[in-house]
Amino acid sequence: MAGAGEAEAALLAWMDRALAVAKEALEKGEVPVGCLLVYEGEVIGRGRNEVNETKNATRHAEMVAIDQVLDWCKQHKRDYREVFPQLVLYVTVEPCIMCAAALRLMSILSCCGSVLSISSDDMVDSGDPFECSSGYRAEEAVELLKAFYRQENPNAPKSKVRKKDRRR
Repeated sequence: MAGAGEAEAALLAWMDRALAVAKEALEKGEVPVGCLLVYEGEVIGRGRNEVNETKNATRHAEMVAIDQVLDWCKQHKRDYREVFPQLVLYVTVEPCIMCAAALRLMSILSCCGSVLSISSDDMVDSGDPFECSSGYRAEEAVELLKAFYRQENPNAPKSKVRKKDRRR
């Protein structure tokens, strides 16, 4: 059985890999979020934000990874209802409400993240809460977010400045 130090080192190694995925997102002009869905020590779902790239607001890192797990299940003739409860999610930023609900509905086992956690909040009709450990690699994740928001987003809509009505 692995000791606490070994378990912590393994968790940090997974988070390092998730941060590398987030860096890929930043390089592509996306909000730098990266996640891994790990099954029995193997990454079977890997996602980064693809919202700007695909022009699809639902292509968050977690949703991309969930789709990859579903594809993996089909390819390996596995029932996703048996696989998802054994998955561990490693994500660089707290999942948004859409992604948190999707993860809960898929009944993932646990989550390790960096910034915040809404995994245990009471959310009606969204599945059972899951165990979540947060704070891992938080500084690095926040720095990636700051880097994204410092740069100009080429995909942002053009500003629509209203002209003042000069009539009185």
